[in-house]
Amino acid sequence: MARVRQRDTAPEMALRRAMWAAGLRYRLHDKRLPGTPDIVFGRARLAVFVHGCFWHSHGCSRSERLPKSNADFWRTKLARNVDRDNEAQGQLRALGWRTAVVWECEAIDQAVAAIRDLLCSTAKD
Repeated sequence: MARVRQRDTAPEMALRRAMWAAGLRYRLHDKRLPGTPDIVFGRARLAVFVHGCFWHSHGCSRSERLPKSNADFWRTKLARNVDRDNEAQGQLRALGWRTAVVWECEAIDQAVAAIRDLLCSTAKD
């Protein structure tokens, strides 16, 4: 598991490139925030997490299969990942931040549109 990247994953890089091309400017991996969100829009107080379907138990076709060997370990590990995600998002909400999750199976253009909508709704408030 040492080879599994936490930052700059392929889905994250694709989303970042698309957001940059759309004119959205952001900060990366703010360690001061709970859960160290992948993308942060500070003024809008929006934290974006880019999740891999397998590692965060999305429920799509990419995450359906658990490894057959050591299945109890994997079940526990993936459940803990989901719990940790929920804890981090709850802590961010308690601090007044909004959160968004982009899944690796999600279409990038739809994700960018959803993030832009969240940012625009902040500007109107």
